[in-house]
Amino acid sequence: MWEGRADGAKRDIAALVKTGLGVAELHTAAIAVVDRVVPVELACWASLDPDTAAISSMTSGVNRIPGQYEPLLASFEYDGHEPNTFAQLAQRSEPVARLEDTSHSGRFNEVWRPLGLNSELRTMFRVDGTYWGAAGMVRTHPFSDREVEFMASIAPALAAATRVAARCSPSGGGEAAIVVVDSQGVPRAVTAAAQQWQAELDTIAPGRFLVMLRAVAVGAQAQGTFRARIRDASGGWILVQGSKLISDADLAETVVTFDRASGMELLGVLFAAYGLTTRERDICREVIAGRSTSDIAARLAITAHTVQDHLKSVFGKVDVRSRGELVAKLTS
Repeated sequence: MWEGRADGAKRDIAALVKTGLGVAELHTAAIAVVDRVVPVELACWASLDPDTAAISSMTSGVNRIPGQYEPLLASFEYDGHEPNTFAQLAQRSEPVARLEDTSHSGRFNEVWRPLGLNSELRTMFRVDGTYWGAAGMVRTHPFSDREVEFMASIAPALAAATRVAARCSPSGGGEAAIVVVDSQGVPRAVTAAAQQWQAELDTIAPGRFLVMLRAVAVGAQAQGTFRARIRDASGGWILVQGSKLISDADLAETVVTFDRASGMELLGVLFAAYGLTTRERDICREVIAGRSTSDIAARLAITAHTVQDHLKSVFGKVDVRSRGELVAKLTS
């Protein structure tokens, strides 16, 4: 019975991905899916920075945490003393933690118990070795072993869905599009914007859109993910990404997204185009991050004089005269 519930939840989560929701909207809908199987009084889900596992956003269920407690919860996640933070759970092999022995927990002593809640279940959303989100679920009575197993089973599906939603958030470069394809690249579901992208790509070469879908599907099914930058009709760049969609195993579906590639996403292309060496690329990344010459020297274990020499070479290759111009040219 519980295995069937998990499979049903995965299918529902996969269906949500096909609608092109952003992260907050996706998590709101997924909370409702999970609550049908694991009901709670309070649910607070996070999206995470995939590089650092730091919390990027929070989404609540139907019942919101009272506003006066939200700063406390945030501080407990980062104060270095609280047990079972999301960052700590990211270091463990198991994606789910059931928290009931909480005598040393500020969350319980200062937030949950004053609200009459006694049990917490935390689940990390990890796929392909990267954390994309996490769920905090709290209620009055303990969570069962079956409920823990259910959350562990659907966690990869939630991670895959969050990863796709994070890519498809609206950007300044126009509306992103989602296309869900089968293992051969045949579309199963599309968002409205996909038609615009198909028209644009087919202007370059008839059938190019479908060719790209097949290439992404094959690459993603083989490697788990696929990422490519392709030229658009005006000579700019389109970022195409694909991820295997975790649902029924026999479907072998892939989620493909199309969006305008931003300056930061094109750094590799620009570095190669300007003929920058490996060390010059390192220097550029540090400059883009806003670090001073002394900070760059310390981080790269070279002298400040060497940093300046590399920058002089970079300025000549990129045809700029200042750090500000360099950043603007590489990221705008």
